Amino acid sequence: MSEVKIITQKHFVEVNSYLIKTNSGFFLIDTGLPKKRSNLIQILEANGCLPGDLKLIIVTHGHFDHNGNTAYLSRKYGVRIAMHSKDSVMAESGDMFIEMKGLMVNAIRFLLPLIGMNKYETFKPDIIFDNENDLSDYGLTARVFHLPGHSQGSVGVLTSNGDFFCGDIFTNTGKPEKNSLIDNLLDYEESINKIKSKNINSIYPGHGKPFKINELVF
Repeated sequence: MSEVKIITQKHFVEVNSYLIKTNSGFFLIDTGLPKKRSNLIQILEANGCLPGDLKLIIVTHGHFDHNGNTAYLSRKYGVRIAMHSKDSVMAESGDMFIEMKGLMVNAIRFLLPLIGMNKYETFKPDIIFDNENDLSDYGLTARVFHLPGHSQGSVGVLTSNGDFFCGDIFTNTGKPEKNSLIDNLLDYEESINKIKSKNINSIYPGHGKPFKINELVF
């Protein structure tokens, strides 16, 4: 049995982290914005998640808004970090645009430093995901699936009761929909087809409110 706490932070953009409480402890999916770090810590502590209670940080992808507090939380809570190998280069460089190209990327790369959202503290993941990984050994009855497209190392986390934490594969800022910010369209469409084959009930996006899968038009 698990409970999900939605932690929404806002600094120019709104982004979600998810705190999952289980009988074996807490799991955090994404770590949000460093500008809102004190608020994040307050929410963790208010929900009973203290140093020693957090079992694993799962990073859905290497972008700044989902990864800004990862290194800090790893130190504070003594917790391991798990993410896909394809995005670990972002984590180890602190540059979310490394190995990415294109006019939109260059525009965003130029704009983000102006609002203090270009780099985060570097770290090296402790656990590296590949194509599919079982999290039950860590105390969470869930599986991680590699879902490239938004980034090369994007992953989704699907629990045994059908809760799907999708990172930025989908958004719900206006309505539930596929993300328009795509690194590789072919990879993205293959990831969508993989998602269609899974037994999903509710989707928890990186941006916007959770929604039922039947609200999504593929």
